[in-house]
Amino acid sequence: MSWLSILALALQTAIGFQGASYALAAAGLNLHFGYTGLSNFGHVGFLLVGAYGMAISADQGWSIWVGFGVGIAASVVLGLLLGIPTLRLRGDYLAIVTIASAEILRLVANARPSEPLTGGSRGIGSLTSRLGFFDPSFIPEGTYGVGKSFVFTDRQLWAMLVCWGLVLVVTLLLRGLVRSPWGRVLRAIREDEDAARALGKNVVVFKLQSFVLGGAIGALAGALIVLNAGSVSPTRWIAPFTFALYTVVILGGAGTVWGPIVGAVVYWFVLDLADGVLNNLWFDVSDTSAGAIRLAIMGVGLMALMVFRPQGILGSKKEMLASGR
Repeated sequence: MSWLSILALALQTAIGFQGASYALAAAGLNLHFGYTGLSNFGHVGFLLVGAYGMAISADQGWSIWVGFGVGIAASVVLGLLLGIPTLRLRGDYLAIVTIASAEILRLVANARPSEPLTGGSRGIGSLTSRLGFFDPSFIPEGTYGVGKSFVFTDRQLWAMLVCWGLVLVVTLLLRGLVRSPWGRVLRAIREDEDAARALGKNVVVFKLQSFVLGGAIGALAGALIVLNAGSVSPTRWIAPFTFALYTVVILGGAGTVWGPIVGAVVYWFVLDLADGVLNNLWFDVSDTSAGAIRLAIMGVGLMALMVFRPQGILGSKKEMLASGR
């Protein structure tokens, strides 16, 4: 495979559904970590409830809109259950509670007693026809792109357009919110929680609002992943998913409006570029070794970013130093 083909495949993943879904999920995490300073290490739990809300709704014969409603409602309940008892404490407690809760949710979905509802370890499949996600597509059947490598099918293009459209809507919504007085209070809490409280702000309520809203955005991303894949299983919703989203947020610039989008595109471009290079070396590299090496490359790149540009690609160093990050 030529270098041009490798670059084209990496770009295809970066701007395709994979990059868009990570950008959407990272937007919610960015509201938690970047703007409010909340250490949510279980963000994947919100994606899980959004995904299973959509899948269970489809399994029950309900419409796609009911699936979105169930997933987002479940994320709101989860945010309240986790946030009310922990947001009065310091960040370390929230980190412990969220990562443990996300793993508990995954184990519950995977357990045998949950099989009638969640499908257990097998998950829920064959959802494409029941969800009807691709039915409204106005894109004629076929393939679209340039050359033989940078090509999308009509279904891939539809999923990509829908997801990037939602990313744009959510990003503009967050842009308006973080520039409002509400957003300025969040940044004040991030920079000095005690000072914000001394000025008469109910810190717990603002943190809870941010936590629930960011979780709902994560649930929306989880529901879209199910719509695109047509199935859901517990094996996808593991802790490294959250750490990958943190990488996206840090790469793009924590506390920036467009950071999650830039971070998601760069993250998947670098990962797929490394994967393409490793699979086309003159000596054989096993799939296990290639996966480990590409993650190591991303880790080294992230460390270099922390040394030379710790604020991320779009971040402000002055704001980062003011917030103590």
